[in-house]
Amino acid sequence: MINSTELKTKIDSLTVFSDLKADPVLSSFRTLLDSFSVSDYSAFVSSLYKTTDNLSEYMKEIVLRDDNFYVKGVASGKEQSPLIADAVKNELQILEEIAAISPDDIIAIIHERNAKSISEIHLPVWQNSPVSLSMEFTHKLGNIHHLGYGMFARYVFFRVVDGVITPVAHPDYQTLDELFGYERERNLIIRNTEALIDGTGASNMLLYGDMGTGKSSTIKAVAAAYADKGLRIIEVKKNQLFQIPEIMEELASNPLKFILFIDDLSFADNDDNFSALKATLQGSISGCAGNTVIYATSNRRHLVRERASDRMAGSGFDDDLHLNDTLQETMSLAARFGLTITFQKPDKEEYLSIVRSLAKEYNIDMAEDELLRRAEAHAIRRNGRSPRTARQFIELLKAGL
Repeated sequence: MINSTELKTKIDSLTVFSDLKADPVLSSFRTLLDSFSVSDYSAFVSSLYKTTDNLSEYMKEIVLRDDNFYVKGVASGKEQSPLIADAVKNELQILEEIAAISPDDIIAIIHERNAKSISEIHLPVWQNSPVSLSMEFTHKLGNIHHLGYGMFARYVFFRVVDGVITPVAHPDYQTLDELFGYERERNLIIRNTEALIDGTGASNMLLYGDMGTGKSSTIKAVAAAYADKGLRIIEVKKNQLFQIPEIMEELASNPLKFILFIDDLSFADNDDNFSALKATLQGSISGCAGNTVIYATSNRRHLVRERASDRMAGSGFDDDLHLNDTLQETMSLAARFGLTITFQKPDKEEYLSIVRSLAKEYNIDMAEDELLRRAEAHAIRRNGRSPRTARQFIELLKAGL
């Protein structure tokens, strides 16, 4: 039978895994050990059911997800104290003991204390399965450069919300297999990303080109494809560019590799975000040091909207004494990306090739001549050929529209 007093003391003694005491399931279990009441039992099971019906798997999940100071220290390569390592070993044994507790262990005590009041009541139960938390934790630490820790172990896509890196639970992206055309451009992105993962020197990268050519889709597809090798992607909005140095500092000791993704980048005159990004890229033409790189997309080669009046030097309408320097500054930001890849709209042959590939993927049953004729007509109505136009056309066909 469970020694509730001893088990409560063990839970209270958690130090390295101290944050787990606030976990809703473990916290409600600790409360149950005080009372063994039906009410606290149902509260515990309800808390568990919100995630799973398997207590062992739940305990494994929260242990491996915990980003305590010991995990972060190992990830950063710092030598760990033998005393702390012993504490980790002991606490994993405590957590494994909890993971093995069956509903029968608890119900037996509840019946003993409340025999008359619950004799006819059916109490909900949970499952248990064999699990070695020590072995699982050791495996995690040995592969932490690929698996990560905390939220970075659970998610691949992130965004910045109120200055905080926040996971995207249900990201919208295509896989590399779902992208057609632009093999040369895609291979350049893949090679640069592999250099980031290998630590051999990746470049900050600007993807420039027409709308709908797959710039953003390619970056997200590459991030998803290399997630199991320790790659994560964080989207940064234009008005958050000044936060990039702080984000990099926060990620500096993380064992994973990160793409800071800026989509649809362009600036107006006197935009403070222009200066913020330029300062970040200053002196980093060959790439960001460490584990972070910036990938940006834009429909503008020079990123800053330039008017004809900006070039009217000496016309009497210009009050900038150093106009050429100003123009050079607005054009210099793009040059600070170590790698610029151009995505041009496909010609007719390339566009129709993409249509054929998508039609095969979507199992479109239509004569090829008719398919291509209608695809070209759709492109004319949509103001041009692009991979996006091709996919929209095929999706409309698939939907019978």
